[in-house]
Amino acid sequence: MASQKIFAGARIRRIRNAKGLTQTAMAEGLGISPSYLNLIERNQRPLTVQLILKLASVYKVDPEELQGESGASLAALKEVFSDPLLAGELPGEHELVEVVEAAPNAAAALAKLYRAYREQAARLSDLSEMLAREGRATAISATRLPVDEVRETLERRANYFPTLEEEAGAFHRVLEAGGDLAGTLKAWLRSEHGIAVRVLPADTMPNWRRRYDRHSQRLFVSERLSAADQLHEIAVEACLIRMQVAIAAEIEAFKLGSNEARRLARFELGRYAAHALMMPYQAFLAAAERTRYDIEVLAARFHVSFEQAASRLTTLARDGAAGVPFFMLEVDNAGNRLRRAGAGGFPVSRFGGGCPKLGHHAAFAQPGQVLVEAVAMPDGEMFLTLARTLEGPQAAFNERPRRTALLLACDLAYRDRLVYGASLPASAVEAPVSVGPACRLCERPGCLARAEPPVTRPLGLDEMVTGLSAFDFQ
Repeated sequence: MASQKIFAGARIRRIRNAKGLTQTAMAEGLGISPSYLNLIERNQRPLTVQLILKLASVYKVDPEELQGESGASLAALKEVFSDPLLAGELPGEHELVEVVEAAPNAAAALAKLYRAYREQAARLSDLSEMLAREGRATAISATRLPVDEVRETLERRANYFPTLEEEAGAFHRVLEAGGDLAGTLKAWLRSEHGIAVRVLPADTMPNWRRRYDRHSQRLFVSERLSAADQLHEIAVEACLIRMQVAIAAEIEAFKLGSNEARRLARFELGRYAAHALMMPYQAFLAAAERTRYDIEVLAARFHVSFEQAASRLTTLARDGAAGVPFFMLEVDNAGNRLRRAGAGGFPVSRFGGGCPKLGHHAAFAQPGQVLVEAVAMPDGEMFLTLARTLEGPQAAFNERPRRTALLLACDLAYRDRLVYGASLPASAVEAPVSVGPACRLCERPGCLARAEPPVTRPLGLDEMVTGLSAFDFQ
């Protein structure tokens, strides 16, 4: 196998300049001509093994230093130029490689400057949230990725779309599915649109949950998915076809800034419509009230997953026929926020959801169990929270399975309407878990879980006193 050629002109030039040598002097020490060294420094000739060994013996150069700059510098620059503010500035990453090779110190400084910019943007966002809680609107904005634009648009508004609910109800009545919605949807897709549904093995669909082939008129669904998730994927495709006009109208009302954002919004609304079709509003609300919002019973009754039933609970906001106003948050085990929604929008200003003491973080240690807690915010507002892990598609033997955690919450005043409220002893309500919106916005002193100092208070720098938190503040 041919060895990879090493072009290290910029690195050779830096070594020569650091030692105060001219090209002629360095070439003499290496036993080559100055013109050949000049070609090496201009990356027109690669380094040979003999030359690398000569550099190591004559100038004490570590051969590893000639193999390339640290991948960390290139990764940092990739992060910088993936920011929406700079998206499209570079045609490819070859220019980034050249920057890292030719000016590594400048590349590191650029990455450092970008981190400072992101830190300041995060602080401005935190201050904006704090002012919003106090009723003072701000106009702070920043360039956003399409996925962030869609998330923020959906999180701010109630997770209820009356037009899609009406369309889903009408579609359900047309189907007359009875107890086999999956079979009925497959028959509808075949008879109305000539689309055949097939479940394919994992090795045939290694990277997809669902794929629609327009040429062969076939909808492929992965066998990795549970029966409930397979039904959901089929329902999403059916709803995107039947409700395309209604979904397009909703997306138009969002006034999103790019085609990519509109495509993402279309997927999210297709997901919503599928839930509305699988769990019709009136039937689901009636069942929820009868079972006192027992999610696992609802999941079994409607042949859906725990996650699907919990998501549906956040959509029960119809005028004159509303359920308990739940809101939800889903994270992975690294703490990344995957989605937020609520019957009245996600209450960022009241609840936040960024506290490490909330139950969805503890749920990873007890997979599959529903953890119920009463929590209190710094202003005294109290919530009932339910947390449980969710399992992703079936993983192969050599794959790490996907597991996330869902937090479902409502005002504690609704506890008597919920089966989960009965599991809370009086002592848990009298002494709820003290949480905050997020560490940067929380001023609770002595918190063992604090991960960052609050932006609203100066740090305590008394060398004679050490508090319980790593970030003491005055």
